[in-house]
Amino acid sequence: MIELANAPIDVDRVLRAVQSPAAGAAVLFLGTARQETGGRRTASLDYQCYPEMAEKQLGDLEIEARERWPLIECSMVHRLGRLEIGEVAVAVAVSAAHRQPAFEAGQWLIDQIKCIVPIWKRENWADGESQWIHPGLETPPTAARNSPS
Repeated sequence: MIELANAPIDVDRVLRAVQSPAAGAAVLFLGTARQETGGRRTASLDYQCYPEMAEKQLGDLEIEARERWPLIECSMVHRLGRLEIGEVAVAVAVSAAHRQPAFEAGQWLIDQIKCIVPIWKRENWADGESQWIHPGLETPPTAARNSPS
């Protein structure tokens, strides 16, 4: 299951999508909107993407993960739009016969999503400023701060 969601992610559905009698392991990763980034308090997040390219790249990542690990199922859902603190921004679930490939594939998938999938995040700071964050950066560069639109 690969989805871009405009509503809250149904985490149970993401996990159910990877369950199988053949799976001895199911790993679920949830990326959530945190209240502080790089020492600044966050009020909310906004996510935008180029849907056709994002879905294609998510599909390509699934194919590559299945080539690298013996996965049974794979599910990736990324939220778009405005997120409040604590809401799930991304859910990645994988299943495999054993835990090691499930853990490795799940970590690799979220790392790749953050680095290469064209989904952009805007941090809306508690002080009223906002900033678009480049995918893959842990903390935003202070030189790139801008005013809210």
